[in-house]
Order: sequence, then C-alpha cells, then structure tokens
Amino acid sequence: MPNLQVKDVPANVYRKIQRHAKRQGRTIRDVVLSAVLREIGRAEFQQRLDKREPVELKEPAGRTIDEIRAEREAELE
Repeated sequence: MPNLQVKDVPANVYRKIQRHAKRQGRTIRDVVLSAVLREIGRAEFQQRLDKREPVELKEPAGRTIDEIRAEREAELE
C-alpha cells in the first residue's frame, strides 16, 4: 500500500488533529484519510453539479417548502 507524507504541518494544526482523533477514538491516520476522502467527494459532487443543466422551478422553492410544512402540520392536528 502506498504511503503519503505531509511535511511542514504547523504545530497548532497537528495538535488540533491529534486532539480530534483522540476525542473520536480514532488514529490520526484515520482522521486525516477521512478528511481527504470527504474533500475529494465534495469536489467530485460539485463537478457533477456543474455539468447538470439548471432546473427552472415554477415557483420559489421556499414557498413549496412552506406549503408542504403547512400540509403536514394540518395532518398532525
């Protein structure tokens, strides 16, 4: 399995990663690898979004959400 080395990590950043890993009960390796994979996933998702055609809504999304909420509240009463 390949290795990755990150040099010149600021001490305060390293300590933050270390504390975070400890709080999570994980290793620094696991925390950093998870963060890298999450960032790659976000970038890939954004690339897919950028390729999509825009969607024209007939009315503002906020209004639709409000209507759905009102319907659900009416059902609960």
